[in-house]
Amino acid sequence: MSDDTNDRPLRKVSISPTGCYLLDALNPPAVNVDSEAILVMTDLSRVPSATIVADATLEEANHSMLVRGVRLLLVVAEDNKIAGLVTTVDVLGEKPVLVAQKRQSTRSELRVADVMVSVDKMEAMAIEDVRKARVGNIVASLKSDGRAHAIVVGQGPDGRQCLLGIFSTSQIARQLGVQIQTHEIARTFAEIEAVIAGV
Repeated sequence: MSDDTNDRPLRKVSISPTGCYLLDALNPPAVNVDSEAILVMTDLSRVPSATIVADATLEEANHSMLVRGVRLLLVVAEDNKIAGLVTTVDVLGEKPVLVAQKRQSTRSELRVADVMVSVDKMEAMAIEDVRKARVGNIVASLKSDGRAHAIVVGQGPDGRQCLLGIFSTSQIARQLGVQIQTHEIARTFAEIEAVIAGV
């Protein structure tokens, strides 16, 4: 860059003597069962999706979840089309053992594609319904399905169906103020219900 540009450096300001504070933008708000459901949804237009490819190993999937602090990865193809999803239960539970036994192979030989929930078996919530729902509706839906996660779809800017958000029992529990002691779904729901009962 040459010195003869018209660009000038920005002026400097002092830090306030009363203090400079962090914004709460990244901290999700506290909620109760009657709060708007959208408040507990991870908005994928603001938070990047945690993704992985179908031919990744289970160890790579587990490491990716640990590094990102998530329990679900979206499995994507090269064109960003969703091929499925994989959770910590799929990677660390008994599913890999059963698949390996059936194929007479080892767990280390398995790929994400071998244990993921394929897109044709996935169910989603519609964003139109989510916008009218309460947190209690989402908890009831997750419990009814026996799942720790739910995905939310809607129409993207180009008219195609897009993944817009994800609900997670652990995220909902955190926002409700529930201490999560375990990764088990049943325990998480029990703890959420205890908070709901006390409301």
